[in-house]
Amino acid sequence: MRELTTVDLRDLALGATVLGTGGGGDPYIGRLLAERQLRSGRRIRVVSADELDADALVIPTSMMGAPTVIVEKLPSGTENVTALRALEARLGRTAAATMPVECGGVNSMIPLYMGALLDIPVVDADGMGRAFPELQMETFHIYGVSGSPMTVADDKGDAALFETGDNRRMEWLARGVTIRMGGASYVSMYPMTAAQVRRTAIPGTLGLAQAIGRTLREAREAHRDPFAALTEMLGSTIYRHGSVLFRGKVVDVERRTVEGFARGTATLESFTGTDRLQLTFQNEHLVARTDGEVRAIVPDLICTLDSETGMPVTTESLRYGMRITVYTISTPELMRTPSALETFGPAAFGLPDAYIPVEDLVNGDA
Repeated sequence: MRELTTVDLRDLALGATVLGTGGGGDPYIGRLLAERQLRSGRRIRVVSADELDADALVIPTSMMGAPTVIVEKLPSGTENVTALRALEARLGRTAAATMPVECGGVNSMIPLYMGALLDIPVVDADGMGRAFPELQMETFHIYGVSGSPMTVADDKGDAALFETGDNRRMEWLARGVTIRMGGASYVSMYPMTAAQVRRTAIPGTLGLAQAIGRTLREAREAHRDPFAALTEMLGSTIYRHGSVLFRGKVVDVERRTVEGFARGTATLESFTGTDRLQLTFQNEHLVARTDGEVRAIVPDLICTLDSETGMPVTTESLRYGMRITVYTISTPELMRTPSALETFGPAAFGLPDAYIPVEDLVNGDA
């Protein structure tokens, strides 16, 4: 078990924005909520699933909805408590720990302030290894954990309970309620034992986010190339590969909020003016193409970072004229199995392209 400091939180939030692959919601607001808990004297304790009793109840907590909404509709921090208590009441058990459903974006922060507020530990693992836009896009789902019973709450104190036998239907129903709650809701779902967490989750991803943030911060402070530092750091993790894909200026952004998602495209032009790269996103970046040719594709991570500072830039923040470096990161093998690709590979997003590992595309082995 380790306790997080304010510096740790800031590094973790920075790294989570990178792992959010342009989406996941800006962690800044969640980080402020977590820091407020630390200032009040509470603790944020992070544990591995191995440190919990096998039958201990773990309830992940998160936000659901379009990332663009949370920028204008700030949470108070009580919404997730409402959802968690409703789920505990349904289960007749109290959560021994919480954890993220994804390690990217705001959903990396919500379990941290919930753990501090409720004095329960946070498991250092998640079900995506990045951010994805839909609730069934989880390793929990792929390896047999039911997402329901699930509770959804809003800023008015309203809550809804879903019980379905299908995680995709759970996503569809909860998405409709979330839209009617103003485009953002706060959820508790995938209740499971610590033994199930060990079997189905991607381990160590909160620690990974913290390491990414620390690497970028220290590189910036030492006036080093942040992208070279990040590539070196990732080589010793389960993600193994990271590399710069494209550098250029944003020349066009088309973005809209549709059916609870932020969807659109962004076009970058190289600084020499000879090449263009188009990013397609649904909350998160899904595919990067040059002249129609795939350069990187989901579930591998496609991250947009400021070319000068290495600071990540989310899809809702992309603007004309920004100087952006597109950086790709390979996913762990747990996320590349046939059942994983069926759930969050290209076809799951309606993309016509086959999945090719980003390291093969970069090395020309495809």
